[in-house]
Amino acid sequence: MMKIKIISLGRLKEKFFIEAAMEYEKRLKRYADLSTEEIEPLPLPENPSDSQIEAALEKEAKKIEKKITGKKVYALCVEGEQVSSVEFADMLKKDENGGTEIAFLIGSSYGLSKSIKQKAAKRISFSKMTFPHRLFRVMLLEQIYRAFKINEGSKYHK
Repeated sequence: MMKIKIISLGRLKEKFFIEAAMEYEKRLKRYADLSTEEIEPLPLPENPSDSQIEAALEKEAKKIEKKITGKKVYALCVEGEQVSSVEFADMLKKDENGGTEIAFLIGSSYGLSKSIKQKAAKRISFSKMTFPHRLFRVMLLEQIYRAFKINEGSKYHK
């Protein structure tokens, strides 16, 4: 069974996001050993400078690095490559067939540090649009579930 870890800066707080995430986590138990790590983003002032943001992202990167040892990393970021659901499913199938343990990284509202993105095997963007990270986590879980359904030939993906 494939091992997948989602590392997310920030916690799910709203009941509807928690319930949606739990539903996809439940569905995924059949396909993967899925775990989620939530890392609290560092607090920043209301209008932080670029240097304050970069310093916070680097401190967060150190926390992330401890969680990704030995895993193939996918950084989810706006400048990443946009892939279709079928291409995403193909990526997961290759990782599953290779016995690779993978980690998906979801940054805070300021994203991920350059150093963490450089460690990623691939940078992926779901859209040119911006999404709240709580909603994005549910979207990622759904796409992981969809990928497994595509790979089994299910009609879930039409």
